[in-house]
Amino acid sequence: MEPSTGFRASVWSCFKFLPFFCGLLLLGIIKGVLFGPWAWLIMAIGISALVLGLWPMHLIWTYYCIIRTKLVGPVVKLLLLISVSGILVLWLIVGILGSVLAGLAYGFLAPVMATFDALGEGKERPLVHCFVDGTWSTITGGCTVVRDLKDMLFHSYLAYMDDLRYHEPPGGKPFEIRVLDIPGAVLAAACGLLMDGIMFTAIALYKFPVMLFKGWKRLIEDLVGREGPFLETVCVPFAGLAILLWPFAVLGAFLASMISSVPLGAYAAIVVYQRNPRFSWDYLMQYHQYPSSMSIQMMYLTWH
Repeated sequence: MEPSTGFRASVWSCFKFLPFFCGLLLLGIIKGVLFGPWAWLIMAIGISALVLGLWPMHLIWTYYCIIRTKLVGPVVKLLLLISVSGILVLWLIVGILGSVLAGLAYGFLAPVMATFDALGEGKERPLVHCFVDGTWSTITGGCTVVRDLKDMLFHSYLAYMDDLRYHEPPGGKPFEIRVLDIPGAVLAAACGLLMDGIMFTAIALYKFPVMLFKGWKRLIEDLVGREGPFLETVCVPFAGLAILLWPFAVLGAFLASMISSVPLGAYAAIVVYQRNPRFSWDYLMQYHQYPSSMSIQMMYLTWH
């Protein structure tokens, strides 16, 4: 389907498509209300049962493999055991809450997307597919998600932990942390967080209005001309929603750019630790070679 040319033809095509779009959206919502709860129950109960049932095995076997591994030394093993304890507790909470939210999202969105996808190219009897697609397939899709997650949490997990337990360290020497070098690395990380936080925030503030208004302009042009994300029928509901939620997307990009400064700034600690400096001034000089050049490169790419 070629997009219409001319402003009047584009506007008329847009308004002519609206009733058709609203009808498909309403049909998808009805199927989501009827079949979504069943998919939600399957995913919420199935995933929660997997998380709760396999959690004791994950706890015991993870501790055992960390203790028996030859890749790291005693200090690193102690730090890993402490870190893994928090991760396993968070996994128990996130896994159960995530199963509920994922079931809700999948149970509602899968029928809506299947309804619009029924009108794609190459589909025979599209009217029948509009009513049939996204019904039973939504329920079976929920079962598939639970089965795939079971394979990952059981078979893939055991294979990964066995590899950790039996893998020999490179060069026959386990990795160990030099405790005396940690204070210098912490100092470098503090400097990196301060510098990258200021630079990344300044760049994000500069780009915020540009992203907001340029994004709105492009999306509205595509809506009127039935181009870009509005050309494919299955993408129309999400592309229309993108116009309304675009400010939140820009705000999310702004926050993500600020958050990304944290790992990049903290990476200075790794750079300094690997080079093993002796004095505090050396820490600053070692760090200056990495994040300063990184910030300057990002400013250059942004302005150009």
